[in-house]
Amino acid sequence: MSRPALPDDTELRDRVRVLDLDSKIRLLTGADLWRLPAEPRLGLSAVTMSDGPQGVRGTGDDPDETGLLAPAPSALAAAWDTDLAERLGELFATEARRKGVDVVLAPVVNLQRTPVAGRHFEYFSEDPLLTGTLAAAVVRGLQSRGVGACLKHFVANDSETDRTQYRARLDERTLREVYLAPFEQVLAVAGPWSVMAAYSGLDDGTESAPMTENARLLREVLKGEWGFSGPVVSDWAATRSTVASAVGGLDLVMPGPDGPWGEALVAAVRVGEVDEQLVDDKVLRLLRLARHVGRLDEPGPAPVSAEPAAEEFRLLREVAARGTVLLRNEADLLPLTPDGVRSVALIGPNAVAPYLQGGGSAFVPAVRTVSFEEGLRAALPEDVRLTVHRGGDARLRLPYASPALLADPDTGETGVRADHLDADGHCIGGQVRATGDWTTYDGFDAETRRVLLRTVLTFTEPGTHRLEFGCSGRFSVTVDGEEILAGDDGRGVELVLESTHNHPPLRGIDVEVGAEGRRLALALDLTVVDAGGYGRFATAQLRHAPPGTSPYEEIAAAAAAAQAADVAVVVVGTNEEVESEGWDRTCLDLPGHQNDLVRKVIAANPRTIVVVNAGGPVLLPWADETPALLWAWLPGQEAGHALADVLLGRTEPSGRLPWTLPARAEDVPVPDARPRDGIVDYAEGVHVGHRAWDRAGLVPAFPFGHGLGCTRWTYESVTLSPTPVSADLPSPAGGDGLNLTVALTNTGPRAGREVVQVYLEPPQDGADRPVRLLAGFATVQAAPGARVTAEVHVPARAFQIWDSEASAWRTPPGRYRLHIGRSSRDPRLTAEVTAADGRLHPAV
Repeated sequence: MSRPALPDDTELRDRVRVLDLDSKIRLLTGADLWRLPAEPRLGLSAVTMSDGPQGVRGTGDDPDETGLLAPAPSALAAAWDTDLAERLGELFATEARRKGVDVVLAPVVNLQRTPVAGRHFEYFSEDPLLTGTLAAAVVRGLQSRGVGACLKHFVANDSETDRTQYRARLDERTLREVYLAPFEQVLAVAGPWSVMAAYSGLDDGTESAPMTENARLLREVLKGEWGFSGPVVSDWAATRSTVASAVGGLDLVMPGPDGPWGEALVAAVRVGEVDEQLVDDKVLRLLRLARHVGRLDEPGPAPVSAEPAAEEFRLLREVAARGTVLLRNEADLLPLTPDGVRSVALIGPNAVAPYLQGGGSAFVPAVRTVSFEEGLRAALPEDVRLTVHRGGDARLRLPYASPALLADPDTGETGVRADHLDADGHCIGGQVRATGDWTTYDGFDAETRRVLLRTVLTFTEPGTHRLEFGCSGRFSVTVDGEEILAGDDGRGVELVLESTHNHPPLRGIDVEVGAEGRRLALALDLTVVDAGGYGRFATAQLRHAPPGTSPYEEIAAAAAAAQAADVAVVVVGTNEEVESEGWDRTCLDLPGHQNDLVRKVIAANPRTIVVVNAGGPVLLPWADETPALLWAWLPGQEAGHALADVLLGRTEPSGRLPWTLPARAEDVPVPDARPRDGIVDYAEGVHVGHRAWDRAGLVPAFPFGHGLGCTRWTYESVTLSPTPVSADLPSPAGGDGLNLTVALTNTGPRAGREVVQVYLEPPQDGADRPVRLLAGFATVQAAPGARVTAEVHVPARAFQIWDSEASAWRTPPGRYRLHIGRSSRDPRLTAEVTAADGRLHPAV
C-alpha cells in the first residue's frame, strides 16, 4: 500500500515547540474517563470520546441521558450494503454531535474467529473482506460529518477470556492476509483518524509483547508502511508500562488522569530512555485529530437538534429489517397476507423480553424501545387477535427482587438501605433504593471505604422461594446474622476489564415459607472497589423467584395457544447472560428449554415462523423442521417495527449470513479461543470461518452468505474487464484487479434485493491457500421480471499471498476460478483468470 500524502503540518509542528516537556506529556494521558486534556496555548480544546459500536453511548455525565440504539454490527453486516453502512455512520455522527462527542470508538474490525467469542455481536463478520468493506463505509459516514472514527482493536483481539493477558500466536502470513487485512483496507480507503491498540498482545515465537508495546506493528507497519498519521489510543486501562509503550508506538493513554506516563515518562525522557522527538510526534498526532474534529482553533462543531428526528428512527428500522436473514421459507409462508390471518400467537422468552443489544462497553441506554409485541400490534389490523406467551424463562439468573419484598430495617419503608462507612466503620452517609439491583453503585463520598446494604425480606406466598446473591471484590453476605457467602478479590480495574462487576458469580439459597409467612434480615457488607480511571464503586445483586409455574407447564400453555392461532411466531435466542463483552460463551446451545418450546409449537401449528434473536451463532437442532426461519440478530430499539415489516412483507428480509451457522458443535473449526498457558494459538492459519468449513468439507446448517429473500433470481452471464491491470500493485482494495459485470433477472413475484457474491478459487499447487475466499460482492435490486447488472470489483489483493521471506505481496502464477452466486456454497456462474508475470488475464 502506498503511503498517503500527509497534510502540511509545518504550522502544527511549530505549535508543539512552544510547549515544555511536562506540558507535552500532560497531553498524552486522558484528562478523565472520556476526555483528552485541553491546552489553550495551542488553541486545543478538549477532545471527547465515547463508545460506539451499536450507538453513541455518551460520557455518562448525565445519568439519565439516552440515545439511539442501532442494530448490532453483525446485523448491519448481514445487509451486505455499503451505502446502508455509510448512512448509519452518518447517523452515528449526528448522534455524537448531539452528545458533545468528537471521536466514536468504532468500528470494531476484529474477526468472528470462533462463534463463542463474547463480543461476536460487535464484530461484522468472520470474513476479512466483508468486515473491511463495511467498516470502511461506516468510517466514511462518520468522518464525512466531522466526527472521528477509532478503528479497533488492533490486532488479533478475538477472545474475551483473559483478554488483558493473553498473547495471540500466529504466523506472519496469517497475520497479514487475515487479521491485519481489514485494518489495512479501512485505512487505505477510508482513512480513520485514530486507531485503538488492543488489550491482548502477539507472540511471534521470538518475542511476546502486549499490543500497546508492539513497535513492529505500531511503528513499522501501521505508521511506517501504511502511513497512518493519527494517534494510536490505548484500550481503556490497557497500558501497563512507561518506556516500552512510549517507544513501542502508543500515543495516548486512556483513561486518565492517572496512568503509567505522566511524571514517569517525563523522567524517562530526561534520562534518555525515550527520545523527546517521539513525544513531539505523539503531540502532533493528537493535534491532527483535534484539527479533524474541530477542536483546534475553532469554536467547536455546530450544534444539532437535541431530539432524534423521525428519519433517524426510520433508518434504524430499515437496517434491522434489511439485515434480517430468511433462512427457510417452506411453501412461501412468508410474507404473511393479513387477509388470511385472524389470530397470531407470539411465543417465546425473547418475544416477551427481546434482547436488543449486547452487554459491555457497546451498551446504549435507548431513547425508546419497540418490543416485538408492540411492533406486531401496531402493524396488524385491529380485528386480528394477538396473544403473547413466554413458554418458559431462558435465563439462568433469577429476576431482581421485587420492591414489594424489601423493607428498610430502620424505617420500615420499601427498599434496601445503603450505609456508607469510613475506614473506622463510622456511617458518613447513605441512601435507600427500592430495588435489589445494585450492580454498579457509585457516587459516594471519597472517604467511603465500605457500603453496608441492609433490608428485611417478607415472604407471604407459601412454598419454596429461591434467593440469589451476587457480589464482586471483597464482601460478605449474612442472612439472619449467619454468613452464607464471602469474597476476597482485591483487584481494582481488573474487575471492570473482565466485567465481573456487572456479571458477578451467584450463590443461591432456598427459603421454605409456610402459611404464616416468613421474614429474613439480609446484610451485604461490600468493600469499595477502586478502579482508577473507572472510578470507585460497589457491586451487589439480590435476586428472587417465588414458587410458580414450571417451564414445562409454560411450554404446554404456549403450544395450546399456537394450536388455536392461525399463525405462531416463536422468538427464541440469547440474552444478557450469554452475549457480552468481558466473557466468552461456554457453548452454542440456546439457553433454557427453548428447543423443546420450538418443537412443541411446530407440532401444534404447521404455520409456525421461528425468529432467532441472537447476535452470534446458536445451534438449531429443529431447523429442518420449521416452516419458516428468520435470523433477526440483536436488532436495536426498532426491533418490533422491523420484525413486523418483515413478517407482513413491507420490507424484504434481504440479509445474508456474514458468518457460518454450524449444525453441530463438534464441526466448528475453532470451538473456542481460551488461552492455554497464556497463548491463543491461531493454528488454523489463513483458513478462518467459511474457508475452514470448505477446507474440511463439512456441511453447516447454513453456509456463509446464505439468505433466501422473498423472490427468485436467475444468474445469466458474467463478463470480465477486458483489460485487467497488474495483479502486483499493492493496494488492498483499490482500482487494481478485475471488474466483473454480472447479468441477472428477478424471476420471482416480488421486487427484491440480491447480494451477488464472488468467490475466488486459487490454484492448489503451491502455498497452502483457501479452497475459496470471498473476493467481492455487490447489492442490486429489481422489480419482478426486471433484468439488472451487478458491477463487482475484485481487488488484486484477493489473488495475492504474503511472502514472509521477501516481506512482500506476490501473486502465485496459475489458473484462478471465479464462482459467482448466492452464497459460499451456491455458485451460479463461473469464470477463469490466469495469472502470469504478475498480471491477470481472462482465461481462454
